[in-house]
Amino acid sequence: MSGSVKKGSVNLVADVLVIGGGPAGTWAALTASAKGAKVILADKGYCGSSGATAPSGTGVWYVKPDEKLRKEAKASRYALGGQLAESRWMDRVLDQTYANMNKLGVSGYPFPVDEQGNQFRRSLQGPEYMKLMRRLVKKAGVKILDHSPALELLADEHGVAGAAGVHTQSGETWTVQAGAVVIATGGCAFLSKALGCNVLTGDGYLFAAEAGANLSGMEFSNAYAICPTFSSVTKTAYYSYASFYYEDGSIVEGAGSKKGRSVIARNLLAGNQVYAKLDGAPEDLRPLLRVAQTNFFLPFDRQGIDPFKDAFPVTLRLEGTVRGTGGIHITDESCGTGVPGLYAAGDAATRELICGGFTGGGSHNAAWAMSSGSFAGEGAAVYAQSLGSHAAQRSPVGLSSSPLVHQEVKPGVAAQTAEYVSAVQAEVKPYDINLFRTEQGLTSALDRLDGLWKEQRSREIQRTPEGVKAREAEAMTATARWMYNSALARTETRGMHKREDFKATDHGQHHRLISGGLDQVWVKTEAVAKEGVLS
Repeated sequence: MSGSVKKGSVNLVADVLVIGGGPAGTWAALTASAKGAKVILADKGYCGSSGATAPSGTGVWYVKPDEKLRKEAKASRYALGGQLAESRWMDRVLDQTYANMNKLGVSGYPFPVDEQGNQFRRSLQGPEYMKLMRRLVKKAGVKILDHSPALELLADEHGVAGAAGVHTQSGETWTVQAGAVVIATGGCAFLSKALGCNVLTGDGYLFAAEAGANLSGMEFSNAYAICPTFSSVTKTAYYSYASFYYEDGSIVEGAGSKKGRSVIARNLLAGNQVYAKLDGAPEDLRPLLRVAQTNFFLPFDRQGIDPFKDAFPVTLRLEGTVRGTGGIHITDESCGTGVPGLYAAGDAATRELICGGFTGGGSHNAAWAMSSGSFAGEGAAVYAQSLGSHAAQRSPVGLSSSPLVHQEVKPGVAAQTAEYVSAVQAEVKPYDINLFRTEQGLTSALDRLDGLWKEQRSREIQRTPEGVKAREAEAMTATARWMYNSALARTETRGMHKREDFKATDHGQHHRLISGGLDQVWVKTEAVAKEGVLS
């Protein structure tokens, strides 16, 4: 325990605190506020421009409530995800996404319109979307704390009761005492420089675990996105139009966006540069593709490359759980975590319930973010209101697994944190450890990661912007340990989880893997709901 929080910082009180200001966090704040809750939203960056959605265009799993269309939508990625998704959750998310997208239309989102005047609501431009969400959140009376990362959750014997953090621009510390907390901090991309992922370091996973919550599907965490070697833009939808070539212009057989990333990875591992060309895109579609994802084309334009006609070198950039499906274990329909007063939404939560062990990012993740945000916001508001007048009398303490202290940063701390980050990245970035998994590779990586965790666990962390980086390093280390322990336990290949030593899918392992623990990581199985087969 890191003890009671020092007074003299900014101390605020709310019914609901939302940590994270992307799509999931803003929908959670809006929904909680609509239920009559007093809401504070704390974002590590600037709510409206921070995170993976804001700089990008994204497809959305928006399907009209037509039985045939919905059935097809549900079946579309069911097999790809290893048949771990649940029909009931897919129905709930399709319904909520349909309602939320329609709300955006009414609230002034500039959806494109066809010749008949009908809005096309199957994609969103991140900048416009998040600018509108910030405006709606402020209009709803939510207090936004920008540049205010959390350092730890607060709790008492009754459950979670707020969080404490620091304002990175002023260095001032803050605490929010709240009846309920929604974690919407995104996934973990291990600071791999994927676009918009610089703030996505798995913080929420660590906060939740410190409060006693579990994780689920952490083996589905090795998403690598195709991107040009000269760019951080990891939007992969357009690579479905790509052909892949060697330097001599011959075709790379089997390489592709949906199922052939492993072929690209094996070539890169062997030292063969792979090139892509979006030559499969029909001529008449090309101008529309430019409009739909303008920032996809910026790096090419700067280099004087026409990606439809010129071959360009590609690499695979780790996006971890951001485009993976693992995250905080969801235990009820309001996206509760099993810990009283703690809820999770968006990429911070598991997305297995709607897409099993594979998502490919985009549409399902965007739908899950707005839907789970709505479920969690409502659940948190109802829970906070159920506490009544007792909420004000609580005296919660911090839950950080490392001691958090109020003192000046000592020399050498930043360099040490950077070393921990590099050491974690050395275990999670390599394709031959994380993408092509083996018992030997995972076990030896875990030995090193366990050592890194022990080293970090005992060091004092200052309640300063530098301390935020130290907590990020801890969160990435913890995330990698849950990932690899889960990957070791799944002795088969399913969804995005590929075991080189167990290449087949084992029908006896048609279950989810729940993981948890800080010093001692554990993994156990959980049954998937018995429902009718979708495929």
